[in-house]
Amino acid sequence: ISPPPHHDIYSIEDLAQLIFDLHQINPKATVSVKLVAEVGIGTIAAGVAKANADYIQISGHDGGTGASPLTSIKHAGSPWELGLTEVHRVLMGNKLRDRVRLRVDGGFKSGWDVVMGALMGAEEFGFGTIAMIAEGCIMARICHTNNCPVGVTSQQERLRQRFPGTPGHVVNFFYFVAEEVRHILARLGYRKLVDLIGRSDLLKRRDGVNVAKTQHLNLEVFTQAPVTSDRNWLNHEPIHSNGPVLDDVLLEDAEIATAIQNQGTVTKTLRIVNTDRTVGTRIAGKIASIYGNSGFAGQINLNFTGAAGQSFGAFNLPGMQLTLTGEANDYVGKGMHGGEIIIKPPTAVTYDPSENVIIGNTCLYGATGGTLYAYGKAGERFAVRNSLGKAVIEGAGDHCCEYMTGGVVVVLGKVGRNVGAGQTGGLGYFLDEDGDFPEMVNPEIVKIQRVSTPMGEQQLKELITQHAEHTVSEKAKTILANWSEYLPKFWQVVPPSEKDSPEASVAVVAVAL
Repeated sequence: ISPPPHHDIYSIEDLAQLIFDLHQINPKATVSVKLVAEVGIGTIAAGVAKANADYIQISGHDGGTGASPLTSIKHAGSPWELGLTEVHRVLMGNKLRDRVRLRVDGGFKSGWDVVMGALMGAEEFGFGTIAMIAEGCIMARICHTNNCPVGVTSQQERLRQRFPGTPGHVVNFFYFVAEEVRHILARLGYRKLVDLIGRSDLLKRRDGVNVAKTQHLNLEVFTQAPVTSDRNWLNHEPIHSNGPVLDDVLLEDAEIATAIQNQGTVTKTLRIVNTDRTVGTRIAGKIASIYGNSGFAGQINLNFTGAAGQSFGAFNLPGMQLTLTGEANDYVGKGMHGGEIIIKPPTAVTYDPSENVIIGNTCLYGATGGTLYAYGKAGERFAVRNSLGKAVIEGAGDHCCEYMTGGVVVVLGKVGRNVGAGQTGGLGYFLDEDGDFPEMVNPEIVKIQRVSTPMGEQQLKELITQHAEHTVSEKAKTILANWSEYLPKFWQVVPPSEKDSPEASVAVVAVAL
């Protein structure tokens, strides 16, 4: 459901990887993908089902709260009936219906809506606006102003005191919805709602409706979904599984299990191949389930050799150090919260690692902590939406630090265009040996300047020193050995929120002194 915290969805493969990541970190959780009702939604839904989503939620153009922009309320999507019918029909036709449950929402108000949704193929039904009204919302549509007159969406105590709702109001409303559903089922001669799901053959056009604008509507689309006596497509797996994965092998290791349980220290070395995806994430999920995001006091060191698949070290936590000697695909360190990820080439390579790509696209996406050291270049969209993560890399493609809100990124080589687009926080340090870096920066928000403060110099030098120690980078060693020569070649990328920080502002340092 948008906006995704750690992913941009450009293809069904991206979505499949995100679903895999979520099943990896919490194998007991179901994953829902929301699709807005539109023409062609059935084809997308077929891909989503193949990608192992547990639910597909079809949202119609109606409904929504006063917190939504007017353009979203008025111009987003088509009626849920059209979207749901197309999705159910396509999934049935492609024998995919048993792989995913269907939810539907978009202005549901009554038991009649529930029965209509069931007949068109839905198994679950979302009530939003009407549930808000049941608990006291008056749809003033000023949610975003903090001035809700009945205190539903306001932080002002004087307004919150006006809130009239109780849980009983909502519960009572849904009792009435359920009672209406029972009445309709009785009229149709059925005992259970499940017996109506997908029974489009029970739909017929209402007679006697004499409205000019509906005279020429063709409603046959609602009865085109196949209706079969075999209802096994309603028997779904409880939760989709990623199947056997490397993390399960690691979690079964007695030493690792003991280290997690007793907050001890363990080091393991093993091979990895590019079909091993989202490695380390299930371990992070296990730790988080016991100790939370930052409560683990132990240390788990995992040393890998080979080529890692996508999302290596995604959602990494404090107390975890993943070291990869080899290379990695996209999404390294996606959403990482702590710990360290170290990626370096084998010692016997004959090429210059600083001139070669070692990690893929969209790495460190949405990181909220931790540090990534990569002895080589990253692909495109590095550190997008990074909020607190730190990183040292030796080059990057286009869109580096896009939408970054915090953290520190050091790049010891060339980068592509559009650096810092939409960046509102955090600092970037970029080595510019060719003198063309200013041309690569998107100047809409960020400013660039030379490293001019002791705190900025200290931050930069410490990160490069750590990078040299962890990766044995020759480029980092050369920079440190000739610091006075290289420091003037660094640019500091500074968004407005950081302009008065001690790392970026000479004036702040002067005042402090």
